[in-house]
Amino acid sequence: MGQAFGLYTHIRNNRWRSWFLLASLFVLVAAVTFALTLVFDAARFNAPFYRILSYAWRQFWSYLPVAFILATIWVGIGFAFNTTMIAWATGSQEVTRESHPRLYHLLETLCISRGMPVPRLAVIESAALNAFASGVTEKQYQISVTTGLMEALDDAELEAVLAHELTHIRNQDVRLMIIAVLIAGVISFFGELLVRGRFRFGGGGGSSDNKGRGFALLVGAVIMLLAWFLAVLIRFSLSRSREYLADAGAVELTKNPDAMISALLKISGRADIEGVPSGIMDMCIENDPDDFADIFSTHPSITKRIQALQAHAGGHIPLGPPQAIADRESLTDIVEKRGPWARGGP
Repeated sequence: MGQAFGLYTHIRNNRWRSWFLLASLFVLVAAVTFALTLVFDAARFNAPFYRILSYAWRQFWSYLPVAFILATIWVGIGFAFNTTMIAWATGSQEVTRESHPRLYHLLETLCISRGMPVPRLAVIESAALNAFASGVTEKQYQISVTTGLMEALDDAELEAVLAHELTHIRNQDVRLMIIAVLIAGVISFFGELLVRGRFRFGGGGGSSDNKGRGFALLVGAVIMLLAWFLAVLIRFSLSRSREYLADAGAVELTKNPDAMISALLKISGRADIEGVPSGIMDMCIENDPDDFADIFSTHPSITKRIQALQAHAGGHIPLGPPQAIADRESLTDIVEKRGPWARGGP
């Protein structure tokens, strides 16, 4: 009962977070609209700061509806074509049951065990070891895996990774991450407009009015910078517990915590998909390395995830290191780097 309560609470909280993120998107759009209005008015008029600010404020209210309409269109496009855009950004190709029977069999068995529709499958040609789920509706849901992952993992490990991504779909984590990517896209777009426009601003002279103009430009740039920071903060605020829950969900589906641990060990240090945007990497099963940057990560470290699987799911580190890391470090090195927990259970 406790596990079910936790799962449904997480799903409900994700719905609330989705609405909050959408509201935050429009707040940030309003902020950058005012910032751009102030910057471009300062570029056009050489006047005291208070006059530029007053004029920009009046103009802002006439531009805001247009900005909101454009933001709504962007969200609509993102919701309707997110899988297409992600496929374009990652180079993934949708595959069939005939071309990848092993992958389909593992995923289909997992879905049947939970009465879930089978998502579409896509493959990314990359030596990296990674996977992610995408989509915001049942018809869109798709799991993408790299060719490197399929080659490096055995059936039990690959099944654990697929179960992890299925849990993200079940928990509606994918919808939350898609919205976060949309927010980042909007802020990046406006930021690029500001940067490009900045190089075309005229000089003016050395009058006192020009000081007001320069201050207006500075205020607009600061507002844009603050909006960008808030967008990053929203991305980081997405609870990293979703990865722990997805790992737990994978164990629930497969009844094999050791396979999840073994898969994570193989993926560790080999997850970076070259050329893939950071927003999409945030959706992957692994993104950031186990170092100081972990405090700014959207994912907990592999170390912490394996610790959780050992503590709460009864998982064990393999007696020998997975083949993928055997040529890089011995099991003794793993124990020394990651602590005595790596020795496993009895």
